[in-house]
Amino acid sequence: MLENPINTLYPINEVFQTIQGEGIFTGVPAVFIRLQGCPVGCPWCDTQHTWEQHASDEVALSQVTEKTQPTAQWANATAEQLVELMRQKGYSARHIVITGGEPAMYDLTQLGEALEQAGFKLQIETSGTFPLKVTDATWVTVSPKLDMPGGYMVRPDCMKRADEIKYPVAMQKHIDQLDKLLASCPPREGVSIGLQPISQRPRATELAMKVCIERNWRLSVQLHKYLNIE
Repeated sequence: MLENPINTLYPINEVFQTIQGEGIFTGVPAVFIRLQGCPVGCPWCDTQHTWEQHASDEVALSQVTEKTQPTAQWANATAEQLVELMRQKGYSARHIVITGGEPAMYDLTQLGEALEQAGFKLQIETSGTFPLKVTDATWVTVSPKLDMPGGYMVRPDCMKRADEIKYPVAMQKHIDQLDKLLASCPPREGVSIGLQPISQRPRATELAMKVCIERNWRLSVQLHKYLNIE
């Protein structure tokens, strides 16, 4: 799938209000805008229905916002339409999370500007494998995906732009991979680094806790899965 060349239409898989369950903003009320499309191919991904963007799955924006279960259906929407949707839904959350899929496949500058002008704060969750096109005020959460089936490399410029690095771990080799990435693609000084146990596995959680304590990093436990919410 190619990056949107005109920067006006965004393929929307979901829009919903919930509680942010990961990273620095854990516990913060948020509106999630989930984009369709991701070629990275993480085996443990819990949103694999967003990977492909088929024309046969395109529906009206109203159908996307009324979803009751995950599907591959998506709708094109402009930045202005999404801002109007926020108004119509009457969402109380002022924190917007752009996720996917892989949202950095698209130029998010126009969307970010429109949302910020409407009084929202913007966060993007990305694998760090595509160039970032976001506003200066956007909070960038990079969750580096290394050695994934899609073959994409984590970009040094994404690591440098990150406000927060949130890394999924299951075993020691994942910590070793992260250490190599941090050495070859150093982030800005003072950036928050969090470890996220994959699938809430006890051994992964134990390892993540141990390393976080040793290094004064953060533990990200995917609160939304414990609460059984989106």
